[in-house]
Amino acid sequence: MLLPADENKTYRIALLGIYHESNTFVGTPTTLGHFKRSRWLKGEAIISEYEDAYHELGGAIEVFRENDVETVPVFYAETTPGGVIQDKAYQVLIDELHQAITDVLPVDGCFVVPHGAGVAEYDPDMDGVWLSLLRDKLGYDIPIVGTLDPHANVSELMISSTNALFPYSTNPHIDQRETGRRAARFLLDVLNKKVKPLQALISAPFAISIDKQHTEAEPCKSLYAFARELEKIEGIYSMNICLGFPYADVKDMGTSVIMIYDNCQSGEKAELLLMEYFRQYLHDFDCDRKDARMQLKQINELPKPVLVLDMGDNVGAGSDGNSTWVLDCLENTAFKSVACIYDPQAVKTSLEHKLNEKFPLSFGQNPETGKPSQSQVTLAYISNGRFVEERPRHGGQKNYDMGKTAVVVTDKGSAVLLHSKRVPPFSSAQLTSCGIKLENFDVIVAKGVNAPIAAYQPVCSSILHVNTPGQTQADMTLFNYRNRRKPLFPFETDVK
Repeated sequence: MLLPADENKTYRIALLGIYHESNTFVGTPTTLGHFKRSRWLKGEAIISEYEDAYHELGGAIEVFRENDVETVPVFYAETTPGGVIQDKAYQVLIDELHQAITDVLPVDGCFVVPHGAGVAEYDPDMDGVWLSLLRDKLGYDIPIVGTLDPHANVSELMISSTNALFPYSTNPHIDQRETGRRAARFLLDVLNKKVKPLQALISAPFAISIDKQHTEAEPCKSLYAFARELEKIEGIYSMNICLGFPYADVKDMGTSVIMIYDNCQSGEKAELLLMEYFRQYLHDFDCDRKDARMQLKQINELPKPVLVLDMGDNVGAGSDGNSTWVLDCLENTAFKSVACIYDPQAVKTSLEHKLNEKFPLSFGQNPETGKPSQSQVTLAYISNGRFVEERPRHGGQKNYDMGKTAVVVTDKGSAVLLHSKRVPPFSSAQLTSCGIKLENFDVIVAKGVNAPIAAYQPVCSSILHVNTPGQTQADMTLFNYRNRRKPLFPFETDVK
């Protein structure tokens, strides 16, 4: 039975998070320096960075202000997806979080921002561990509610350590601010005793292939619609889908649903219906194993510009962002292309020349040959690499920094933006801020799968997913997993 709320209560709610998507198949570890050179925010710096951003923290800040809540910004650390977080870096993150929350106690509630696919060197369930430590610190009388990236590999420890977790509902992630608002409103409902939620994890018998995770396309479109139907069952607050992150070799890798409900009978009914749906449509979520070179030939027939999604070099999933495979394939075609390549040395070499000067340049690396691309280029633009995204785009960030940047143009008119900090292609301003007119190109190469669609769909007449070779190739069955759960489709076909 819910108790009456104290309508005159002014709540103190802490904001905090550690956010990283960790690819265990990438050999280069994520260090403390990666976090500190990216987003290492304490206190009011969190408010300044996110209050106007299309990010969950911005949505939470907005709701708390609307409801006269005392928002207590604590600590938030985030960096670009990459390899496993070094243990010494993780320990510093944990220590910073512990000290920061200790310094602001007491609080009435806690709004948390984990990613859900973080992996530390000795803690595969990184997010579950830091959330459980927070729970131990606060006790069970203080509600902990937050958001997740839908690429989370959700563990039981994440669920047992929180009252409610809400993943974004879109991929590309353009609803992050609204998800923050949703979670913040739910936290206030818990504090005001309007709801007394239960939370359960429902693990699907499969891992959705990365190329099938676009929420506005099938099979995800129907899956999300079915989840919305289940929410009509009395007693079900929400059925929140986590698509999963296939590039983390952990026990909880795979697709799951976080069910928030208020009675066991309703929960059992919803879970049975959901598992029946999973078994019926199992094979729809498998990878399209198409030959990449054959896929590129489709460019001839497609309206231009064509957005070519270089799935094997997906920066947003932890890859290096330096593959020239697509550019090399297009080299002897008539298409004018533009692409971003992470290569600090190529940037340094380019900046030794003057604007409009022509010179030979080696840059990037072809994952098939192991060799860089070599071209005669002209230096066309120099930038400090900072740009701003003012619209809702995947990732929800507003301020970006790709370091010293140089744009070079080949003899046939193709352009390469060379940058010295790894930045995923979540914003078209990455290119347009450097004087690049997207409509002048036949092909725009973006190193991602679904995330770049939000940024480039307004400009591109066609979108082509290409199953390129690389660190994040689309077919997960080609990776050597040691820790995943079994059975799990598509690795095993006999699943229940």
